[in-house]
Amino acid sequence: MKSVYNYVVKPKGSRYNNVKKIDDINLILNTEVYNHQYTNREAEVISTPMIGCNNIKPGDTVIVHHNVFRRWHDIKGIERNSKNYFKEDTYIISQDQIFACYNEQWKPMPGYCFVKPIKNRDKFNINQEQHLVGVIEYADNGFNKGELVGFTPNSEYEFVIDGQKLYRVLSKFITIKYEYQGNEE
Repeated sequence: MKSVYNYVVKPKGSRYNNVKKIDDINLILNTEVYNHQYTNREAEVISTPMIGCNNIKPGDTVIVHHNVFRRWHDIKGIERNSKNYFKEDTYIISQDQIFACYNEQWKPMPGYCFVKPIKNRDKFNINQEQHLVGVIEYADNGFNKGELVGFTPNSEYEFVIDGQKLYRVLSKFITIKYEYQGNEE
């Protein structure tokens, strides 16, 4: 199956990442379908569009928008699939719902960077991370891995990639590059 303008994907694993294994016991962290924090965001590409395809190939892993696999309740309380749902474990998504692609290494889509938060060293601040500051982990053109950057408020969106918490930030919302010594983690 091939779409003219869209990607056909399936979730890697299940729709939700709400189970954590501790020893031999599976602990369910969340049972709410409307909570986006536990929605799976990794997908495997089944097919690419016939028109306008980039470097993504069938079999690649992609990081997608949190609503792709999510279920929701309509006004009558009936549980529904997302608008991307096609059948069984198959979803049809547009290119703007893909934020990064993995084929040998993670590469963000044009216009995006993934920023690793850095620890807050201020012992009087209750926040564990420095606000609006981080280190580039995966970069679009114009930024390099390891650069310390600042970004605008509300421009970051949390993802977990390879077990690491990262913020997806549009490159245009990165406002400053700091000189970084690499000892602030």
